[in-house]
Amino acid sequence: MKILSVKAVPTVSWSSHHPLNFKPKLTTFGILCFGLMIFGIGEALLIAAGAGVSPWTVFAQGIGLVTGLSIGWATLLVSLGVLALWIPLKQIPGIGTLANAVIIAAAIEISLPYLPSPENYAMKIVETALGILMVGFGSGLYLIAHLGAGPRDGLMTGLQRVSGLPIAWVRTSIEITAVAFGWVLGGTVGVGTVMFALGIGPAVSIGLFTVHRFSQSSV
Repeated sequence: MKILSVKAVPTVSWSSHHPLNFKPKLTTFGILCFGLMIFGIGEALLIAAGAGVSPWTVFAQGIGLVTGLSIGWATLLVSLGVLALWIPLKQIPGIGTLANAVIIAAAIEISLPYLPSPENYAMKIVETALGILMVGFGSGLYLIAHLGAGPRDGLMTGLQRVSGLPIAWVRTSIEITAVAFGWVLGGTVGVGTVMFALGIGPAVSIGLFTVHRFSQSSV
């Protein structure tokens, strides 16, 4: 399927010419912020659903259990480790890298109190699936802005460039690796965790494909 075979982040008319662009077009910056907001609401849906934390949180839990660090500090350590992997992959940060942390955190904080936390397990699964799709679509918007990726998305695009494999495969492999290490270290895995690990790669690919196709048709 074409929609799952995207092999790189597309460039469209509103994409920045370079990640280190501190004076992007207003349209580009606006789409970046909107994409990150959608991303953050998707993450909030995953939290509200309560069907299982993300693979990287499982990994951070495992690191925390081994090192004695709190989940917050363990998450920071994991993020720094991922950023260190950018160096051999020659990934370039930008204002989107900083905005990634700020806007997603704000979107989660603002939206979470208003999102349902269903008791019914089937509804938990539905909310988790919706969250995954929103994270994927938000990723498509903000990555195509080309103003710099977040730590994990930067690892994804860097490994894709080196391997030449479709983004869906690369992202799925990264998430499965993270959850596997986290589980071995003692992290807690839920159904939502497995759904995210297997679904986020295709969701990001769908997001990139959809945004690219819409951007072309609207020119």
